[in-house]
Amino acid sequence: MKHLKLIGSWVLLIFIITGQLFASESDRHPSRIIAKAKLNVKLDVHIRNGKVHTGIPELDRLNDQNGCREMKQLIPETSRFKQNAERFGLTRIFTVSFHGEKDIPAVIETYRKSGLFEYVEPDYIGSGGGQANTTPNDTYFYRQWSLVNTGAYPTQHPGTADADIDMDEAWDIEQGSSSVVFGILDSGIKLDHPEFSGRLWQNNGETAGNGTDDDNNGYADDINGWNMAYATNDPTDDLGHGSNVGGIVAANGNNGTGYAGIDWNCKIMVLKILNDQNWGYYSWWTEAITYAVNNGANVLNMSVGGSSFSQSMKDAVDYAHANNVTIVACMMNENNNVPYYPAAFANTIAVGATDTDDSRCNPFSWGGGSNFGPHIDLSAPGNYIYGLNHTDNNNYNWYWGGTSQATPHVSGVACLMLAQNPNLTPEQIRTLLRNSAEDQVGPSNEDTPGWDQYFGAGRLNARAALAAVTTVTDREPQTAGRFVLYQNYPNPFNPKTTVRFEIKTAQIVRINIYDIVGRKLLTLAERRFAAGEHLLQWNAVEFASGIYYIELRGDNRRSVRKAVLLK
Repeated sequence: MKHLKLIGSWVLLIFIITGQLFASESDRHPSRIIAKAKLNVKLDVHIRNGKVHTGIPELDRLNDQNGCREMKQLIPETSRFKQNAERFGLTRIFTVSFHGEKDIPAVIETYRKSGLFEYVEPDYIGSGGGQANTTPNDTYFYRQWSLVNTGAYPTQHPGTADADIDMDEAWDIEQGSSSVVFGILDSGIKLDHPEFSGRLWQNNGETAGNGTDDDNNGYADDINGWNMAYATNDPTDDLGHGSNVGGIVAANGNNGTGYAGIDWNCKIMVLKILNDQNWGYYSWWTEAITYAVNNGANVLNMSVGGSSFSQSMKDAVDYAHANNVTIVACMMNENNNVPYYPAAFANTIAVGATDTDDSRCNPFSWGGGSNFGPHIDLSAPGNYIYGLNHTDNNNYNWYWGGTSQATPHVSGVACLMLAQNPNLTPEQIRTLLRNSAEDQVGPSNEDTPGWDQYFGAGRLNARAALAAVTTVTDREPQTAGRFVLYQNYPNPFNPKTTVRFEIKTAQIVRINIYDIVGRKLLTLAERRFAAGEHLLQWNAVEFASGIYYIELRGDNRRSVRKAVLLK
């Protein structure tokens, strides 16, 4: 939907939800849609006489008319996670598959008009956000200019000394903890690579090879994670993208060989959401996010993106955020301000890419350029990033470039921050990363003082981020009971948005608006509210485009949500 980038996000969102606007046919599954049943709609899906039956006559007729061959609950409904997932409606999301290719917009319209679903949408396609290269055989750590930059390497694209994340100084503060679980949602990784030895997350509730879902999480023999792309328990990398990304975060460090990952001790949960052609359906991504949350991941790296909005994927992202799981996502590489998802969702940390001289990557070694826009949080190095090979344990002459490579630098530092303080919330991590980023390191026409749409809050600085963690003495109060500030809707918005919150007991509530550097700009409300749900309108017509934070404060509790203003 690149041609739609100038349309207001409010109008765009309405068109998407009502089924009147779709991406090209090549950007979605030709015979599958995603639908979320309304709360009062109970589906009993089974096959009878070769046809899909749901227990609802109207829906059965609709399925029959459209040649439905399968209606499948996207997120397994298991006793372990049912209550938590139901609270976000994830157990009501279904994939609906048909015999043969369909006119997807027309099919969606018929299902939407049934009145049985909260939303119906295509199963969109997204892709990985990086491109690979090879180079002559040199050795190892000095190639990692993103961690320590002398300005001399890479020789084919020399840069500026200290245009890096100060990783050598950061390791003096923290080298990671095995209690932190890093989820990589990508093309998989090379599971037997020596640089990942001893680092793979183990599902201790499963007995390998018995074909049984021993821990009742909806997946059998998921020892190290799951392969959503091919519906197996083997998340081995068949592309190379994931092995590079995973190595940036978690390659064994200080071991005398290969490359040093940012975190030397975290455990790696592997979720394969890209196939061997570097693309994946949103349904795979949504499922993987939910799996990671349900199975104990702390930080998720999503170096992937698609240009189509998806309510089902947003539901999963919000589920992760509410369960204290941090998602870091790439801006993508089209050198424009088109929003890609999941980076454009408010509850992810969106990362752009910088080059060896601290300029915005434009172009990368292969072309393209780092995307920008009002939803960017910060930037990190992303060009000529050497890493691990997915076919050869001894091939270290392999580099990639893209926001895909910038993103794991931020994910890795987030893992180190949680090793220092496991009580950090996703919003605290975001704030610390932004506030500690190096500002005005790039060209003055793009990297302007404070937040800007090209660099966000600035270029990642690992040492400063870890030093900032030590200043956090108290955990941000968590939502409890029904003390909830829901995601403002829509997001991005222009120029008005609805602030929706719910409180369990009557109390004095304050709603504050902050800018990206934490300055309070406005108190939207400060008065006593009755128990229950409330709606407030924020008219931001006098505010500039950018990232803002809406804070709900009550009886010793606090909740924060990001709002993206796009004019």
